[in-house]
Amino acid sequence: MAPPMRTMAARSAFAQLQQAGRRAYATTRPSLVANRAQWTSRPVSHQIALRQTIRQQSTDASKPAVKPKSKGRFRALRWTWRISYLSAIAGAAYVGYGIWEMRNPDDQPAPDPNKKTLVVLGTGWGSVSLLKKLDTENYNVVVVSPRNYFLFTPLLPSCTVGTIEHRSIMEPIRNFLRHKKAAVKYYEAEATKIDYEKRIVYINDDSEIKGDVSATEVPFDMLVIGVGAENATFGIPGVREHGLFLKEVGDAQRIRNRIMDCCETATFKDQSPEEIKRLLHMVVVGGGPTGVEFAGELQDFFNSDLKKWLPEIKDTFKVTLVEALPNVLPMFSKQLIEYTEKTFKEETITIRTKTMVKKVTDKFIEAESTGPDGKKIVEQIPFGLLVWATGNALRPLVKDFISQIPAQKDSRRGLAVNEYLVVKGCENVWAVGDCAVANYAPTAQVASQEGAWLARMFNQMAKTQEIEAELAELSVKQETAPNKDARDTVFADIKDLQKRLRRIKQIGPFEYTHQGSLAYIGSEKAVADIAWLSGNIASGGTLTYLFWRSAYISMCFSTRNRILVCVDWFKSKIFGRDVSRV
Repeated sequence: MAPPMRTMAARSAFAQLQQAGRRAYATTRPSLVANRAQWTSRPVSHQIALRQTIRQQSTDASKPAVKPKSKGRFRALRWTWRISYLSAIAGAAYVGYGIWEMRNPDDQPAPDPNKKTLVVLGTGWGSVSLLKKLDTENYNVVVVSPRNYFLFTPLLPSCTVGTIEHRSIMEPIRNFLRHKKAAVKYYEAEATKIDYEKRIVYINDDSEIKGDVSATEVPFDMLVIGVGAENATFGIPGVREHGLFLKEVGDAQRIRNRIMDCCETATFKDQSPEEIKRLLHMVVVGGGPTGVEFAGELQDFFNSDLKKWLPEIKDTFKVTLVEALPNVLPMFSKQLIEYTEKTFKEETITIRTKTMVKKVTDKFIEAESTGPDGKKIVEQIPFGLLVWATGNALRPLVKDFISQIPAQKDSRRGLAVNEYLVVKGCENVWAVGDCAVANYAPTAQVASQEGAWLARMFNQMAKTQEIEAELAELSVKQETAPNKDARDTVFADIKDLQKRLRRIKQIGPFEYTHQGSLAYIGSEKAVADIAWLSGNIASGGTLTYLFWRSAYISMCFSTRNRILVCVDWFKSKIFGRDVSRV
């Protein structure tokens, strides 16, 4: 009987402990959870866990309440995101509508035979700027050019190495003309002669395919000559036969093929070291923006692509820039010239200043340089590629026209024009761009401003003629008015028209506004000499390179050109430039 008695005693002792625990628990300060808790007979582990939970809640309740975070900061972010999202949609819609409008031109009214015929020769910077702002409803406009597109020449050096495809910087002239208010006639032909006395332009179809008529004449009442200039060789023998120019799309394509031809020929089996060195020596003559930009693009092409795919040429490839003047980029400030020379030195581009080319053969140029002591040194510089990027010369059409006008007999650099761009010795004949001599540098910026100014003048001339015709009608109407009140009414109309006429006639002569100069110098660096107030801001480096890109994008002719150029830049950055040869 002893064991059962011990068991009962143990149970009694455990019951007493439970009662003591209940009393001790009841004397403590309970939480809300504890007040609602019902004591049940549970395992000890559950009781311990419950006590720990109650203590933790009591501790948390004694802590100060934490205020919820304000949602104001997130509200600003949400609105920023919404505005950005809506702006992106609006921008895409705007671009989409612009593309649709570009591809779907409206119908144009036919030319009016009673209006004057305005003939524009050329599709360069001056001519296209004129056509862009000209109200074609005022004239019968005829455009004559062998090139049926506008070429954005500042980015042409990028086409020589494949950074940009050539069609990305070309805008078909017919696409542009179809969006004018009135129809514009275009002839793809070369203007061969201008007969000023008869007011006739003779044109010739120089394309490969010819019809029954390949030469004809175009009469004009008003004539704008914007045919540009051709490359100058300065009478140096061999330049035209063995050198390549950089003025047209075809030039860029030939340079691109020649670069790869030289590289592939240099890697040909059993080629001698001397011949390899010659083939891989690229010589650029001309230290202006075109020559400097091409040299920088070519060195970039080698550093980023050529030496990866043709590692055997990486120790031999060389670029040399030859300039007759003491410095390259003479139109820039001194500090930018020094920065360019320093950058070229870092890129291992050799600059040969004070060096004049005397003769060009198929394998070397003969040059005369001036040493530090002033002595003349004649040497032969071997080359695989020679790019001639210096000087302008008159086109045969301009030479012939100069010979017809006595007032132009002393003109050697182009058609001499007055402050209104009228060709001296002529009436109703204007000249813009590189074919005109107007005391300004022959740049695209000058030609563009000349064309835009000429368009405004033509528009005002048309308005002037329209108002003068109305004044003549009102004068007759005033004389035949039946009474004084009618005459007073007509007189008031005449006064209003005369005020308008005076305002329209207040057009001053052409004044060029220099906006600055830009040039790419390689290694994703550029230099800029920007006109600001009464002075200039000189800048160079990577940030200037980004400014150079944004400036040229904004200057592109159309939305189509801007998109294509950006896509080409993206492709060349991600995938590199193409090293194939067509």
